Amino acid sequence: MDNNFNNGENQNDSFIDNQVPVEEYTPIEPTPIEPTPIEKVSYVTDQKETKKKKGGFLKFVKIMATAVCFGFVAGCVMFGVTVVGDKLVDEKETDRHIGITLQDDTEETTTKNEVLTTETTTSKNEDNNVSKVIDVSDVVDEVMPSIVAITSTQIVDPGYSFWFGQEEAYEQEGAGSGIIVGKSDKELLIVTNNHVVADADSLSVQFINETSVDAYIKGTNADNDLAVVSIPLSSIDNDTINSIKIATLGDSNNLEVGEGAIAIGNALGYGQSVTTGVISAVNRDVNVDSSTTLSLVQTDAAINPGNSGGALLNTKGEVIGINAAKYSSDAVEGMGFAIPISNAREIINELMNKETKIKVDEEDRGYIGINGRDVDDTTSEIYGIPKGVYVYSTVEGGAAKKAGIEKGSVIVKFDGESISSMSELKSLLEYYAIGEEVVVVAKVPDGPSSYVEKEYTLKLTGELE
Repeated sequence: MDNNFNNGENQNDSFIDNQVPVEEYTPIEPTPIEPTPIEKVSYVTDQKETKKKKGGFLKFVKIMATAVCFGFVAGCVMFGVTVVGDKLVDEKETDRHIGITLQDDTEETTTKNEVLTTETTTSKNEDNNVSKVIDVSDVVDEVMPSIVAITSTQIVDPGYSFWFGQEEAYEQEGAGSGIIVGKSDKELLIVTNNHVVADADSLSVQFINETSVDAYIKGTNADNDLAVVSIPLSSIDNDTINSIKIATLGDSNNLEVGEGAIAIGNALGYGQSVTTGVISAVNRDVNVDSSTTLSLVQTDAAINPGNSGGALLNTKGEVIGINAAKYSSDAVEGMGFAIPISNAREIINELMNKETKIKVDEEDRGYIGINGRDVDDTTSEIYGIPKGVYVYSTVEGGAAKKAGIEKGSVIVKFDGESISSMSELKSLLEYYAIGEEVVVVAKVPDGPSSYVEKEYTLKLTGELE
């Protein structure tokens, strides 16, 4: 494929009541090292206060009553709070994390990278000890125009505090990375991790020339932690067009342990940086959450917060992986993970061909009109209910009721997107307006512990009482 941008083309246990819409690469705990979590390597920066929300004791009583009714949900809810806590760290927490992650990885890799590149190396002899400095600048110069920094902005509502009432909402910015993988007649297409863009209220992309433009979600695949965002070509000036490139995608199926690797990304939100290392392992199965295992490439090239969605390259400058996660522990050094590009190609092509999503103003947002409950793995196993969103009740006059969806059905897809929770369903609905038609797939009871899949066409309504 021609990498010149101007000539490039596409490369292709818990039930929680809520009416939709109500409204994670979570810590990964591989079995070999139980005390050591794997963390997502997106990076959260400053908080900006937005507006004061009203609240009071009556609302608190209602919240507490709901908690009593669904007390057995507590474990799941606290887990969700923990994940948000990890993502929305303050700057002091981030500073502590810097100290942990920036040591030893680079020291370790400088002696391992003799085969990293054919570029000229220099050596220095001291007491018969030889250290080698590897020059990958030519590779980096070629690839850097294909890498972008992604800033996500999320409105965070701290909720109700017993002592202080309803606390003020604030903006939270997070930093990640992305790779330019193609363009259409109207859009520039960038691949990143799903956890970089998940829950974002807005996205901004910065190119190599430091020009920033707004970006929009085109498609996401949470199960594989992939997302494609798009930028209208009309919003990119000519200077930027001439300074960027479409990345060359390589073949991760032929990777060999020990071959050189280069990681590029927006580390700590400071801008693009480069680290080097080797391929430490391939086909490394890593538990992403309780139900998902991904086969990842392991590298000792330092992958730091902010690198999520950035490129893992071979010595030819080809993208062989999408940086995704790392071990973070005083006891572990040099264990970063990337999604193999050969595994991601088909998903990326699918996401690039979806319709770009732009959030609808809240007052114009469509509702499907259900009260739903999450069916997670534990609940599914205990009660024999399919994983998804259990329809606890339908709202009279709502879209679901009119389409024939009944209590006891389990919604598993919304407009082609698989869903497993109310929060996922709500996030999708943020992009649909009142009056739009969508196809919903639900599993419907068909005898004891038996379900059949049915498809419904819903015309979204406004919020109903």
